[in-house]
Amino acid sequence: MADGDGLGEAAAAAASPLAPAPGLIPPPGWRERLRAGLAGTGASLWFVAGLGLLYALRVPLRLCENLAAVTVFLNSLTPKFYVALTGTSSLISGLIFIFEWWYFHKHGTSFIEQVSISHLRPLMGGTETSISEPGSPSSNRESETSRHNLSECKVWRNPLNLFRGAEYRSCATAYVLLAEEEATTIVDAERLFKQALKAGETIYRRSQQCQHQSPQHEAQLRRDTNVLVYIKRRLAMCARKLGRIREAVKIMRDLMKEFPPLTMLNIHENLLESLLELQAYADVQAVLAKYDDISLPKSAAICYTAALLKTRTVSDKFSPETASRRGLSTAEINAVEAIHRAVEFNPHVPKYLLEMKSLILPPEHILKRGDSEAIAYAFFHLQHWKRIEGALNLLQCTWEGTFHHVSVYPKKELPFFIHFTAGLCSSTAMIALLTHQFPEIMGVFAKAVSMISRTCVEYL
Repeated sequence: MADGDGLGEAAAAAASPLAPAPGLIPPPGWRERLRAGLAGTGASLWFVAGLGLLYALRVPLRLCENLAAVTVFLNSLTPKFYVALTGTSSLISGLIFIFEWWYFHKHGTSFIEQVSISHLRPLMGGTETSISEPGSPSSNRESETSRHNLSECKVWRNPLNLFRGAEYRSCATAYVLLAEEEATTIVDAERLFKQALKAGETIYRRSQQCQHQSPQHEAQLRRDTNVLVYIKRRLAMCARKLGRIREAVKIMRDLMKEFPPLTMLNIHENLLESLLELQAYADVQAVLAKYDDISLPKSAAICYTAALLKTRTVSDKFSPETASRRGLSTAEINAVEAIHRAVEFNPHVPKYLLEMKSLILPPEHILKRGDSEAIAYAFFHLQHWKRIEGALNLLQCTWEGTFHHVSVYPKKELPFFIHFTAGLCSSTAMIALLTHQFPEIMGVFAKAVSMISRTCVEYL
């Protein structure tokens, strides 16, 4: 029975007009890709067919005579008509341009492009989801395609996965999950992280002993190292939040000495915040001298902390009126330049530090130089700026005097239709002005264009 089914399938495949040559094994989903390729050439085929039909009907439709009549009609029009026509076109395209610009700044996308994709594309042969009857050939093809897509899925949920709390108890990452998701207080989280530290150190020592046996063991060591560093940093953060700041500083310093290559984890940013809480400004300056380097990636924490330290030396005596009369001193110039550098890196931070925008809980992931990084920085560092007298005043004076608007990062490219409508508005306005000022010359130009068009049609 199985052989009969196989012969039936082979016969059906051979009878199919889209079947491959005998003896070749087709790749999965070749029929769907072939149909998509044929559908993609539909627009070009329709265009060529339209040109051929136009050429075939040029005599019955009397295109040359009709074009000559149109040319005579256009020649009989006065320049005032062309001025009114181009002026109206310029006005309409200008209104469309203004609306496109407003819609883009409000919604971040082009209105014309959005309407074209959602409404016009299906009418011009674009892909559209349709509902087919169960058991029909189209529904069978859709089911085959969906099964093929599912087979290519890389990540599957394990149907026999263990229980996190009950069966993963000896795994360091399981304790991390429990501490992050199940703990309701910082004390509970610290207790679970300490259990994770014991398991993580055991696994890390075991991986160190086997790291040279194979590349797989080296990869295992890197993974266990990242887990151990994460656990220790979270323990340091627990100590910081529970008021044991010196203990947190010690954990972070030891961690940076033990794993110096892991600068991308930005442990120094946690250290900077803890040192600022201790008001150990000399230690903060020492950390900045090491990590505020041009070869290392910057962050809002580094740039604004450097600005805070320079602001601290002059902010208590700074006055805008006095500075405008006598000019800025060298220390004040350094502070202002440091604020400029910080605002240029992330222009979103001042509005949160000056409480012009309300703070929310910081997200787990941030975009460098973005609004999310500004929220994360201000959430933890606003208290340090408030502690230094006059720091926020100097920040406000410098920011309002230099930066008038907050930039958008990453910058969005203007849609095509904004450029198109702007060019259309400008060109039609220019034609209207030229037609009004030089009607004879523009009339000759219009006649030349009509004669060229007529010649092209006659040639066809």
